[in-house]
Amino acid sequence: MKKTKIIPIPVNKTLKKLGSDLRQARIKRNLTMALVEERAGITHITLTNVEKGKSSVSIGIYAKVMFVMGLIDNLYNLVDADNDTVGKIYTDENLPKRVRYKKIKE
Repeated sequence: MKKTKIIPIPVNKTLKKLGSDLRQARIKRNLTMALVEERAGITHITLTNVEKGKSSVSIGIYAKVMFVMGLIDNLYNLVDADNDTVGKIYTDENLPKRVRYKKIKE
């Protein structure tokens, strides 16, 4: 029996936007699909799926396409801990109420 993949709607929307943005970036850079495919080491079908934002494409392929177009820094800093506002809130909530020094036994 084949498992069905259920992709949440926000994830699908995000991937479609990512694919569309990558397509626009490729066109703005005057890069042909064939050139991006060759440099990324992927097939035409795979690049088409990337530009459509398909969830079946691995993140590694998306990363290779971004690298070819000079956008890899955007992925590198995507989930940087310094930009994690929710994580900072949770950390701040769990801070101790007071700080005590340990007594040194002599």
